[in-house]
Amino acid sequence: MPMIDVYAPEGIFADPQALAQDLARAVMRWEVVPDIPLFADNTASMIHFLPRTSMSTAAGGSDFVRVQVLTPAGVLDRDKQLGVVRELTMIVSEAAENPGLADRTWVLITESPDGGWGIAGHANTGTDIAEQARKLLHGN
Repeated sequence: MPMIDVYAPEGIFADPQALAQDLARAVMRWEVVPDIPLFADNTASMIHFLPRTSMSTAAGGSDFVRVQVLTPAGVLDRDKQLGVVRELTMIVSEAAENPGLADRTWVLITESPDGGWGIAGHANTGTDIAEQARKLLHGN
């Protein structure tokens, strides 16, 4: 279950909650998980707004966005990495109504080791989640 954190200048997005949902749904599609509550309720995005005076590139710019996706290890192969970075960049620039922002949107994919992430107080492995999903989908 991925977690997505977006760090952006204050006031850049008109509807941050819609952006958060769009990003979460996109990552679910790229991870190719079923749209069931186990995944839909536990794939989340958080939009963090920062004062422009608290962020800067080496050149002094503060008109950029950082998107960090934490996902279980091995879920995104190279094609999926390329696709998710491309789509999240597009979603961010569209939400900001600024096509040029795509050139200043950094997407970082971080993989959590198997058992290195938890839900409901349990550090889950990929096998744990697959078994839960299978039971929900097939009643086994």
